[in-house]
Amino acid sequence: MGALSQSRNEVWGFVPRRNLLSFSLVTMLFLIWGIPNNMNDILIKQFMKSFELSRTQAGLIQSAFYMGYFFLAVPSGLIMKKYSYKVGLIAGLLLFALGCCLFWPAAVAGKYGLFLFALFVIASGLTFLETGANIFIVELGESQSAERRLNFSQAFNPIGAVLGVLIGTIFILSGIEHDPLKITAMKLSGEYQHYLQQETMRVVTPYLVLAAFAVLWSIFLMFTKFPKGRDELKEENAVKANSRELLKYPHFYKGVISQFFYCGAQTCTWSFFIQYVQDFTGQPEKIAGYFLTGTLVAFGVGRFSATYIMRYVSPGKLMGIYGFVNVGLVAIAILIPGFIGVWAIFFTSFFMSLMYPTNFALSIRNLGNNAKIGGSIMVMAIVGGAFFPPVMGLIAESTKSMAIAMVIPLICYLYIAYYALRGSKIPGELIEEVAASAKILPTH
Repeated sequence: MGALSQSRNEVWGFVPRRNLLSFSLVTMLFLIWGIPNNMNDILIKQFMKSFELSRTQAGLIQSAFYMGYFFLAVPSGLIMKKYSYKVGLIAGLLLFALGCCLFWPAAVAGKYGLFLFALFVIASGLTFLETGANIFIVELGESQSAERRLNFSQAFNPIGAVLGVLIGTIFILSGIEHDPLKITAMKLSGEYQHYLQQETMRVVTPYLVLAAFAVLWSIFLMFTKFPKGRDELKEENAVKANSRELLKYPHFYKGVISQFFYCGAQTCTWSFFIQYVQDFTGQPEKIAGYFLTGTLVAFGVGRFSATYIMRYVSPGKLMGIYGFVNVGLVAIAILIPGFIGVWAIFFTSFFMSLMYPTNFALSIRNLGNNAKIGGSIMVMAIVGGAFFPPVMGLIAESTKSMAIAMVIPLICYLYIAYYALRGSKIPGELIEEVAASAKILPTH
């Protein structure tokens, strides 16, 4: 009867029925932040053209973006710990909107540094969203269904990613790519700077629309009543959180490393996919942009399918299998560049799809009332997306091969597979210790 009663009180078997509205609004945030995250992949190509950047310099777009996650992750967690998830999420949306608005003066000034600052502000706002939304979804229902619940919510992130790349491909990429002779002629006639300014201004309107949408969604959240997560209910009846205790949990700090590598693999793959396509197939930027859109669709399909498959295969085992599949696919892309390599990279998105949410949920299991600060540190690990792209760009420039540079995601997937199958396991004594120290009361 207990199981039957629980199923009647849950939607899809993992969302408490009484919390469906707040769950839906927060799940929509996963889609929202997927848009600017993946418009960066378009910005790299666009700014290489409009600011005449090298691949290493263009990689700084991701560095500036993900450094926002690194510096704001812990402060965002502390703010939500002091106030609430709702306050943190609204603050994140407004900060995100501010960063989008900064694209206008940056474009008018025509300064690459101002764009990097605007991206940092955008990422600072998204840090609040990712920190709050991921932990809120994990803690909203039963711990046994946390991985399925988070994978379902995270499945909306690739929808945003596809929208971001489509918006960028259609509204930012002009499709105008002049050869060196034409560029020389335009410089002599004085037309080249006007061309570069036009290319730069193309980024403004999409980001202003994003700002308006973020403000609108923050208003929705203001008028929605949020339930307390399991971690907040525990905090009312347990000893205070102590972040130093996190070092006692190998599954947590190994998970932070795994998340660092995952974010590096994902960012490097998508940031340089257009370049890989153009280098080894000779396709124009618009076609390469649609290839990127397609791989993000595969990413979304992977997320939704993983939520279903986890009913039958444990999350850790499934992530380990997917990790080794991606090692093989990236190896093909390195050894057989061309259309075969393009399709190999294309399908890595399907298999990487479950890694972020599954890694997140596996890592913060059994942290008790340290869940918020643990989640903040997990979001800090997104800085892998800042560290690896410039390194990959440097390898590509020094070897003159984007295929060889793919060794970076290959190494990343090897560690992820190890963590999924071995590093994520929790010793039994640690589970008992957390349950005893947290003095968990039953929730209603």
